[in-house]
Amino acid sequence: MSEVNRSASPQLGGWTRFVTARPRLALLAALVITALAVFAGSGVADRMGSGGWQAPDAESTYASEVLAREFPASQPNLLLLVDSGSASVDDPDVAAEAGRLAKRLDAEPGVSGVGSYWATRSPALRSEDGHEAIIAARIGGDEKTAGETLDRIAPDFAGERGPVTVSVGGPVAVQHEMQTIIQEDLLRAELIALPVTLILLVMVFGSAVAALLPLGVGIVAILGTNAVLRGLTELTDVSVFAMNLTTALGLGLAIDYALFIVRRFREELAGGADPRTAVGTTLRTAGRTVLFSALTVAVSLSAMLVFPQYFLRSFAYAGIAVVLLAAAAALILLPAALVLLGHRINSLDLRRVFRRRKKRVTGAAGGVPSEGKAEAGAPGAGAGAGAGADAAPGRGWARLAALVMRRAPVFAIVTTVGLLLLGLPFLGVKFGTADDRQLPAGAESRVVQEHIRDGFPGSPGGGLEVLAEGKGSPADHAELKGRIERLPGVLRVEGPVAEGSTAYYNVLPEGEAVGEATQQLVRDLRAVPSASSLDVSVTGTAAVLVDSKDAIADRLPWALAIIVVVTLLLVFLLTGSVLIPLQAVVLNALSLTAMFGALVWVFQDGNLSGLLGFTSTGDIETTLPVLMFCVAFGLSMDYGVFLISRMKEEYDRTGDHEHSVTFGLRHTGGLITAAAVILAVVMVAIGTSRVTSTKMLGLGIALAVLMDAMVVRGLLVPAVMKLMGRSTWWAPAPLRAFHRRFGLSEGESAPAAAAASAPAPAPAPDGAAVPAGTSAAASAAAHSPDAAQSAHAAGGVEAGPETAADTDLAKSARR
Repeated sequence: MSEVNRSASPQLGGWTRFVTARPRLALLAALVITALAVFAGSGVADRMGSGGWQAPDAESTYASEVLAREFPASQPNLLLLVDSGSASVDDPDVAAEAGRLAKRLDAEPGVSGVGSYWATRSPALRSEDGHEAIIAARIGGDEKTAGETLDRIAPDFAGERGPVTVSVGGPVAVQHEMQTIIQEDLLRAELIALPVTLILLVMVFGSAVAALLPLGVGIVAILGTNAVLRGLTELTDVSVFAMNLTTALGLGLAIDYALFIVRRFREELAGGADPRTAVGTTLRTAGRTVLFSALTVAVSLSAMLVFPQYFLRSFAYAGIAVVLLAAAAALILLPAALVLLGHRINSLDLRRVFRRRKKRVTGAAGGVPSEGKAEAGAPGAGAGAGAGADAAPGRGWARLAALVMRRAPVFAIVTTVGLLLLGLPFLGVKFGTADDRQLPAGAESRVVQEHIRDGFPGSPGGGLEVLAEGKGSPADHAELKGRIERLPGVLRVEGPVAEGSTAYYNVLPEGEAVGEATQQLVRDLRAVPSASSLDVSVTGTAAVLVDSKDAIADRLPWALAIIVVVTLLLVFLLTGSVLIPLQAVVLNALSLTAMFGALVWVFQDGNLSGLLGFTSTGDIETTLPVLMFCVAFGLSMDYGVFLISRMKEEYDRTGDHEHSVTFGLRHTGGLITAAAVILAVVMVAIGTSRVTSTKMLGLGIALAVLMDAMVVRGLLVPAVMKLMGRSTWWAPAPLRAFHRRFGLSEGESAPAAAAASAPAPAPAPDGAAVPAGTSAAASAAAHSPDAAQSAHAAGGVEAGPETAADTDLAKSARR
């Protein structure tokens, strides 16, 4: 056995032995489990809902359920728009055909509460020009059952029917069409994202073999999550929108984790370790970072579980599942594959031809060493290590770190002010509710709703229903109606319609269906005093919005507390510092300002709506900012953990703060940027959806990820760490003791700070003195080539040209 194997093998823990003992068996088991997941997760989208914005314990939800049960006609979710062409809707032939349609609809199983303009003569069901009118009904059952009923009956009613043309709309049609479009768009996004991602991975790794591994991890995570969601649909409601997050995070995080692990594995191979030892070192170092990253992302997503809306809870289900499965695949299946591949991880290097040509040209000019010498670069050579990488990779990031730290106050102030300015538009945010305008312009259900919204009086579909329960007398009901009519903003009050001890009033507001005036009317209606024998509840579109906003405002502090407290704890366990966790939370929040500013400037105000192909409603759906914050914050922590862990490893090894900052950015800057670009590609593919909410989610997260990776990690983090100096790593004595016992970090060597405080240099094996502050691994490396390899295999980085360059750049930064 080689010296490397003898020195490193005893350190291989139980986890490493478990992962690497039978790699073929592990991969076979993974293949079987993945096949079962494909079977278990099939048809999951068909069992999902397209709603979930309503708080289930809200007053509006209760009133809607009672009205749907007792008065189906008061809660129609199916609307047939009857167009009489040039004739009037009151024409005898038109009226006769409309009567036949209503009678046939009433006879359909699962349909109740059928009413029409021709039966009620309600002016709200007749267009102002007299050429269109509405037949309304309610399809019962949950979203899945209602969708199946709609699929069954729609072909029998839509289209030309004698003297009229019928179009199908209403909330149930909008939700069903939205669900169908999301499934189609998701398939298209996957077809776009997968080949583009593979090309980018080949560009990052060079090796086609290495590039395929992250994709494999991502596919396993996505398929496994689909199976988990399929099981959850048997227990609770799950939103179809969560499928988009499954694809985006499944590919994005799996690629992040695989990039980090594969890169570290190739570094260890380049340092002389055998494949099994390299995997062991990788799991003890990069593997720990991946585990911490997965926990931080999962915590950010789990905060959505505190909200009552199943739309938000669904993203927590999908996000937690896909994060944990991606981490599990990266920490179990990927190491098994790496053990089997060994040095073949660098096979099929598609960049070798271009590299050889470049080196022949520059080598002839005397500027670059030969290819063989270049390929023998120092460990830490990054994606191309051992495969012809440059002799000094990452020097651009090191130069950037040195530049930023030389002008740290300027970069810190300018970057912070710039990010805050980008977020200013969010101060003017207006919250609304999702409606048919989420759909593309040509969608049939949207066309129906637009005709009703623009051509019918009294804002049909935007009315408010007041439910009155109890044994009130006619005088009590008349008094309540009079009080409602006297409220400002009320156009007309219809009713009461009574059935036993339950009655309801239909209140038509003067303003927009969900405008501020109508939301205020909801609050006024709920404050109206009624007879002591009547219990009054208010529902309707605006009431649902008011209750949703109140539910989010009530739970938001709890969600933020969960994210902040757990993030602080996890980052402390990783670093042992009190200030770095606080810095991480603040800088992550800053990285999201551009996303929130763009959310309002683009999607609320309508800028770029023509280019991006959506219709601005003048507001933002209430739950989306919460969702985007949780997802983007988690991804920002993902990149932050990668960067901080490498800085911490180097600081423990050398005790040099500024060198550690330079080293961390040099060794992770390109990796984080590549991961961010790949994730942004996936999110942009999601953002090509024809549904506005999905477009907003995809493009917004893509912007946040790029801003975090390129601006915050590249400029703001090194500037702030330079300004904080060595105090960055400070913690009070009790917390230091706690971290020594319970904390984890990427490196395993003793902290250099402890060595630096030693009163005298430690003797070297040959009797020479070792400078104080030098770690055990580094001191051994200074006196024995074999020991240097062993130290590197244990997680250190040997002192070669690359480390010297880092030190020079750090000194330059200090000057």
